[in-house]
Amino acid sequence: MDEGTQVAQLEAALLQQAESLAREHLKNAEASRARILAESAEKLKSEEAREVLAAKVEAERLVRRKTQAAETRLAAELDRLRWALTEAALADVKRAFRELVEDDVRYAGVIEAWLAAAAQVLPPGDLVVEVRGADEHRLAQWWPDLAVRAAAGRGATLVAHHQPSEGGLRVRLADGRAQVDQTFEARQARLADELARVTMERLFASAPDLGTLVHG
Repeated sequence: MDEGTQVAQLEAALLQQAESLAREHLKNAEASRARILAESAEKLKSEEAREVLAAKVEAERLVRRKTQAAETRLAAELDRLRWALTEAALADVKRAFRELVEDDVRYAGVIEAWLAAAAQVLPPGDLVVEVRGADEHRLAQWWPDLAVRAAAGRGATLVAHHQPSEGGLRVRLADGRAQVDQTFEARQARLADELARVTMERLFASAPDLGTLVHG
């Protein structure tokens, strides 16, 4: 084999080896490219997922903050309305009671009913019934018969107290062991929770009859 042939064969072998190496490098490059693209896609996907999650968390936080702010404003408005309606209800009740007090016959009937209720809960014994000075004179004409009907079997002495009051009466045992306060102010205080309930109902519906404060 001459020298030219050997050189040609060597060149062919080298060329084949170069092509083989090139194919291997190309294959590796393609694999690396595919791996890099896959990793980039996964990283991008993770970043997008984190961004979506962060956006969702932020949106939920914003909605929650706005909801809480709206609830706070609503609660404040309800408190304002409840206060206004409570004041209106108290004013209505006081006005109704004042009209009742001006009617001698009706007022005497209420006094009798309240005295009877007090006599039922107080222990046995004579009673002292305290009313406003003006009411002492008004009720005196009915008192003997009224006291017998309301507190049968026990004495009930009518006296005047000198404390500010819209009306009503305070009933105590003569020996001072027990007392029932049936003045308008005391009854209104005891029915404060009921008035609050009525006021809340008036926020959403018509108010129930408040006559129990006067007649109950």
